[in-house]
Amino acid sequence: MDYPDLTALPAELQKLAAERSAVNIYRMAFHSPALAPAFLELADAIFQSALPHPLRELAILRVGHSYQAPYEIHHHENIGRLLGLDEAGIAAAKSGSAEYLTAEQATVLSLTDRLLAQHTLTEADRAEALGFLTAGQLSDLVLTVGFYQLVCNFLNTFDVTTEGEKAPY
Repeated sequence: MDYPDLTALPAELQKLAAERSAVNIYRMAFHSPALAPAFLELADAIFQSALPHPLRELAILRVGHSYQAPYEIHHHENIGRLLGLDEAGIAAAKSGSAEYLTAEQATVLSLTDRLLAQHTLTEADRAEALGFLTAGQLSDLVLTVGFYQLVCNFLNTFDVTTEGEKAPY
């Protein structure tokens, strides 16, 4: 699908789009000019959440692999490495195997898979998570998994690629 004509947007959205147009998902999001600003704001908030960055990236990559979203995988493997996600975590996000992960990483991988499959966490799942995460971090994990499900659906539906992109990292 073609990217929207950003010059056809109202001036305030043109400015916002220009700030983000180097990244193709953000450019494509302006097909929904009423939703794009909130989408961008939530994406920014996810990156400022209380969830430790390597654990967040592990969850995001697991969603990307589950949704077979190459754009997401490409970017978040790079972002994950920059933010401290080790190669074992990157491999586990792809395979689903927790064999070489820390206990915390293994739990996040498992919780992400449960959210993807069951759309909820049980009381036992929450108790396991709260063994090393705060309630706020667990909330951030659940919201991150949900947000990236939306992102992957969007990427796959609009066939967003990295072609012509200038990634900011």
